Amino acid sequence: MTRIFSGIKPTGHLTLGNYLGALRRWVEVDQHRADALFSVVDLHALTVEHDPARVRRLSRQAATLMLAAGLDPALCTVFVQSHVDEHTRLSYLLECTATDGELRRMIQYKEKSARARASGESVRFSLLSYPVLMAADILAYRTDEVPVGEDQTQHVELTRDLALRFNQRYGHTFTVPRATRPPVAARVMDLQDPASKMGKSHDSGAGIVYLLDDADTVEKKIMRAVTDSGRDVAYDREARPGVSNLLEILAACTAREPHELAGAYDSYGALKRDTAEAVVELLRPVRERHAVLAAESGYVEQVLREGAERARSLARPVVDAASRAIGLLPA
Repeated sequence: MTRIFSGIKPTGHLTLGNYLGALRRWVEVDQHRADALFSVVDLHALTVEHDPARVRRLSRQAATLMLAAGLDPALCTVFVQSHVDEHTRLSYLLECTATDGELRRMIQYKEKSARARASGESVRFSLLSYPVLMAADILAYRTDEVPVGEDQTQHVELTRDLALRFNQRYGHTFTVPRATRPPVAARVMDLQDPASKMGKSHDSGAGIVYLLDDADTVEKKIMRAVTDSGRDVAYDREARPGVSNLLEILAACTAREPHELAGAYDSYGALKRDTAEAVVELLRPVRERHAVLAAESGYVEQVLREGAERARSLARPVVDAASRAIGLLPA
């Protein structure tokens, strides 16, 4: 059976982009067709300055939202990355396989380290090395497919390179995974800055729809979305990024095509109203289910505990085999 691994980093409140680009596909498709593992990758949240209490709070919220969105522990494995020690064990073995040059070529490292230096902050080594930890997340489970947004595709390519290199040097140990992406709304853009991804950790939330925003807040954010010069509604990512972003969001909510939807509107206002209504209705059951689960913290903790136990049972034989292959004595 095909095995899938993917994760969510608890660096901010989950957004509409997280839902349309990842969560919904996990729920509607991936958990039904594969042996799927979905993780709150909390170790990745430590690569930058952070508040420990906030990381814990956001980790619990992310796990709760994953279940509220419809991940079923009877169908898939939901767990927290730091609860499975095999991730960090394997990460060091892969650091001994990766090169300094290929890590420094990672686009996210270049961008984030440049921002940190510009603001006078030091750059943590973990920011450079975390793509190797991400590779360990994937390879520990002999993963076949990794559902990711386009901004993470380069990291999956690095994972493939490390798996192939390790296998060639030390004997076949890892499955070489491939990245998969949903056909539409894989990269939802900020409503106030359609050139930027709708990210969890932006300083301003004016252009970000969070999964726990109430209906009025969602409507206000979408009605205030930046559009483009001109009045016609056309789908063109390059020339009309604001309108195209709204069309892609509406298309993802209604299972229609952005080009098809563009022809149905003669004003930005009507497009915004319909998009707002569609998003509110899409997120309503998630928000309601989250409220129920948040009041039943014992259930969420049990799911995460059982998920970590299963993840550990899958990863340990793989990491033990990698340790032997690279030259370490068995414990």
